[in-house]
Amino acid sequence: MADRGSAGRLVAGGLALAAAGWALRNVPAELGGKAAGERLERVLRSPQFRDGVFHNSVSGSYAPPVGSLPKLIRDMIFNRDGRKPAGPVPLVTAPAVPPSETGLSVIWYGHATTLVEIEGRRVLFDPVWSDRVSPLPFAGPRRLHPLPAPLTDLPAIDAVVISHDHYDHLDRATVRALTAAQSAPFLVPLGIGAHLERWGVPAERIVELDWEEEATVAGLRFVATAARHFSGRAFKRNDTLWGSWVVAGASKRVFYAGDSGYFDGYARIGADHGPFDLTLMPIGAYSPSWPDIHMDPEEAVTAHLDLGGKLLLPVHWATFTLALHPWAEPVDRLRHEAKAHDVRLAIPRPGDRIDTADPPLLDPWWELLEGI
Repeated sequence: MADRGSAGRLVAGGLALAAAGWALRNVPAELGGKAAGERLERVLRSPQFRDGVFHNSVSGSYAPPVGSLPKLIRDMIFNRDGRKPAGPVPLVTAPAVPPSETGLSVIWYGHATTLVEIEGRRVLFDPVWSDRVSPLPFAGPRRLHPLPAPLTDLPAIDAVVISHDHYDHLDRATVRALTAAQSAPFLVPLGIGAHLERWGVPAERIVELDWEEEATVAGLRFVATAARHFSGRAFKRNDTLWGSWVVAGASKRVFYAGDSGYFDGYARIGADHGPFDLTLMPIGAYSPSWPDIHMDPEEAVTAHLDLGGKLLLPVHWATFTLALHPWAEPVDRLRHEAKAHDVRLAIPRPGDRIDTADPPLLDPWWELLEGI
């Protein structure tokens, strides 16, 4: 009997190891690739790259103080009051507003994933369709609401734009699906092309830019601009560049901030590339523990004004719990600050379309879901 028990434990242990190996099989690929050859030479020539890593134009910390980590971890695990919506987030699966054929319209799918329809072209920012933003399929921040539409329902895209390589902005599964289903090029900051190539994106579909470099795709001008953030998909940080993006058509201009702390670069971007008909500004996942890399809602309004923005659409909130603040706090604070500065807002339900020429009156749909 003892032999049978030992054999059973060995079999169970073997099955557990096999299951763990199966669950972790994609982790090396999720981590991405490393720049080499001509790509590495471009990285080494970048004014932003020195001492083996990329740097912000304005220095700052991108990690909480070491002494605060135990409390921060405890709060993330146990202090969950208000950090999830109190009910299902209302989704729009069939927008009533049609896409603008010659002007500018926008669909926010949740978090940072946004489709901009500018002068008849379609630009998809930071697409993430996975359930978790993590290299692990069973751990990491999970969606608080479904996607309003499956990836297969997307129309033909003219360009896919990535701000940086964090998991909530660059998703391997989504990249692979878009590579198979679409023909659009990927516009990315320096170094991120190595991730894409490892995931099967053809080299001719990768456009890699340093800050203030530009490319023309589908008749639109794309400019990679600065942000105050950091990068990294594993323990090594800042070996790829992060950034914001300007997209300019013949008459319409859009600014996407990606992830960023507030800095004086917004005024320079506004002076050089603005004003903007639409700004997509991150308002969530802020904390006193990392004030240099994520804006709070008041700073997002200030940055929008620096940029010469006309209409502000907030992103980077509502979909994943990435900080300790209550779920709806970012948008409540944004609305208060925008009113104080006479800033026009569009805060759509995920999946709805906004025509920037005729945005609807603000509907505080989130107030019934203030958080649990």
